[in-house]
Amino acid sequence: QGCAQKYIVKNYFYYYLFKFSAALGEEIFYITFLPFTYWNIDHSVSRRMIIVWSIVMYIGQVSKDILKWPRPLSPPVVKLEMRADAEYGMPSTHAMAATAISFSFLIATVNQYKYPFELGLVAAFVFSTLVCLSRLYTGMHTVLDVIGGALISAVLLMLLYPAWDMIDHLLLTNPFCPLLSIVVPLVLCYNYPKLDYYSPTRADTTTILGAGAGATVGFWLDNQYAAPSYTNENFQLGFPLITSKIVVVMLARFFVGIFVVLLTRRLMKSVVLGMLGYRYKFPIGDLEARRRLEVEVPYKFITYSSVGLSATVLVPLLHELLGLM
Repeated sequence: QGCAQKYIVKNYFYYYLFKFSAALGEEIFYITFLPFTYWNIDHSVSRRMIIVWSIVMYIGQVSKDILKWPRPLSPPVVKLEMRADAEYGMPSTHAMAATAISFSFLIATVNQYKYPFELGLVAAFVFSTLVCLSRLYTGMHTVLDVIGGALISAVLLMLLYPAWDMIDHLLLTNPFCPLLSIVVPLVLCYNYPKLDYYSPTRADTTTILGAGAGATVGFWLDNQYAAPSYTNENFQLGFPLITSKIVVVMLARFFVGIFVVLLTRRLMKSVVLGMLGYRYKFPIGDLEARRRLEVEVPYKFITYSSVGLSATVLVPLLHELLGLM
């Protein structure tokens, strides 16, 4: 276990399709698509997606380490990804994230923008199905893992939907929101289920909760000091109004924003890890030390909460400064 298998690719179309689809459930997608919706589509849509994503992913990650169902045996399957092999299998958090993000986007936009509901439904179904199938193709999950993940996500989405307007309102207006947005996720991260061996699930969960916490604080700050979310409609572009000029502006916002986000992540990783290394007396390259609870949680949480805060506060300010609003 943990050793890469040799394999021969016989169908490059399926290989690249499902490798790409698998990436739609990973950090590279989260760190691009979720901020893109905030910068270019609608603040309210982005907020709801991030809230749902954070809750769904936390429950999915914790469920893995409580249930402790193993991933498919290899052989007979060939595993194309080795990083996640140390994690348990049930439920598939790729399936959970894909279902939550695609269908929360559909639900949040269908009543605000003029587009065929059937088209949005097909797009959400195709997106989530491709991600689910990619987990089978790459040998990382069983059919039951994938179905279980999608169903759990669907149930959570149905439970959250009636309350998400109320949750959104509280997160934007409650004076205690910034404090609770930081304290609650930190408590959850420090009390993450313990395993007999190291698994990246705690680090991934802390990354997700940290990004969600930073973004939530940013939402509150934007609503209090920038543009109140319940009175300002400048951000709602509307799909039918998209022109070539708007496309150029949207791309400019995206590239400026993603540069700032990636720069923030790189800078904070170096600074936070350096400070923790000094505090706990370990070299930065010591992987075992970085996996310790007292190092891993603050390292991931501070880094990614800074990323979330940067994406929701710093980037919009820079957009305004550059005349991209």
